[in-house]
Amino acid sequence: MKGIRQLAEHLQISTGTVSRALNGKSDVNAETRRRVLAAAEDLGYVPNQAGRSLRQGASKTIGLVLNHGSSVGAGNENFFPLVIAGLQNVLSRHGLDLVLLLCPREENYDAFLRRMVARRLVDAMIITATRVKDPRFAFLTTAGMPFVSLGRSDSALPGNNWVDLDFEGIAERAVLRLFERGHRRIAIAAPASDVNLGKLFLEGYRAGLAKCGLQEEPDYIFYEQALEEGGYRVGEKLLASKKRPTAIVLNAELMSVGLYRRLGEAGLVPGRDLAVIAERESPVGRFLLPRLTCFRLDLDALGRMLAEMLLSNLPAFAEGYQDVPKNRIWPLELVEGESDPPLASPD
Repeated sequence: MKGIRQLAEHLQISTGTVSRALNGKSDVNAETRRRVLAAAEDLGYVPNQAGRSLRQGASKTIGLVLNHGSSVGAGNENFFPLVIAGLQNVLSRHGLDLVLLLCPREENYDAFLRRMVARRLVDAMIITATRVKDPRFAFLTTAGMPFVSLGRSDSALPGNNWVDLDFEGIAERAVLRLFERGHRRIAIAAPASDVNLGKLFLEGYRAGLAKCGLQEEPDYIFYEQALEEGGYRVGEKLLASKKRPTAIVLNAELMSVGLYRRLGEAGLVPGRDLAVIAERESPVGRFLLPRLTCFRLDLDALGRMLAEMLLSNLPAFAEGYQDVPKNRIWPLELVEGESDPPLASPD
């Protein structure tokens, strides 16, 4: 099958109807669209994408914006590959391609985003690593660039779509779990940056302390990078504490590697001398001794939700995604390990 004209002749309908059905236009009834898509697949129809892009001003491409340090690496070693798989699963059904727009480490990512929008390389964007105050929300809205964000922000405008992990919930649940196991001196490791997840993680931690009737201790809040090195430095600070915490909640599982190392150097044993709970499961925690208690989520399903939320904002696909929520806080499931047993002698 060489072109849209031959496909229309095969179906005995107009080329205009075939074109509108292939592009997901709302004025084509569901049965006709089904027939067109089925025939296109059966007969091997492949659109001339370059020509369509020139005529329509559309690239049929979605851009996933990632930043070195905050999105790539930095505790996300298995996060984005699995999210991307979910994104592609949905986008590919509609003939949409996903491309990575990777901000160089040395470039300001607001400036990078403006440059990408000015070039009109993609039809829509997915932004990540949202900050507490994030000008990208207003910029993309004003620029008329459809987008969805993986993460919330105080800068999000009414009508902006986002999916975010339940950072408050997991921090609060971790504190409550540790309290129930006898701990009263509970520390937290929070991101040393302005990413919004840090604010949310601390809010959940404080809510957990309040529910337990515990006072917040500023000396028990450690700001560090979500990396092995950051965990090692957290261990240094714990050891230097006047009254050492008996438990800690980490905002990234990779930090546990450095923390375990520093505790071992001091002759201390994780789980026995310090209870540890981490924010999110990765392959690392399963091979630590003791095995890490952490939280799990379905990353493929998260990617699919992001894609569906984005499609609900694109006129060509919105009709099929009317029931997709505008915003979603994504739940996580506790995975019990061996790193947070009950305290032998409660405080």
